[in-house]
Amino acid sequence: MKISVCFFGILAELTQTNFKHYNNVGSLNDLILRIKDDFPVIVNYEYRILINSEIPAKDYMLADGDEVTLVPPLA
Repeated sequence: MKISVCFFGILAELTQTNFKHYNNVGSLNDLILRIKDDFPVIVNYEYRILINSEIPAKDYMLADGDEVTLVPPLA
């Protein structure tokens, strides 16, 4: 299973990328842990998570091809 993660605003600056792909991730919680392992600096920032442009349920199970977007608060 391949999941695309998009970073916007300050998160893109901190991670030095706009996109990253993750394989073999089952749940949204697992994905967030992997993102925090790869980019520990983002734990100090607030952001909203969207999946396929929608706000997911907390127990959302990811599907192959899902696009997860991390969006910081807007001014």
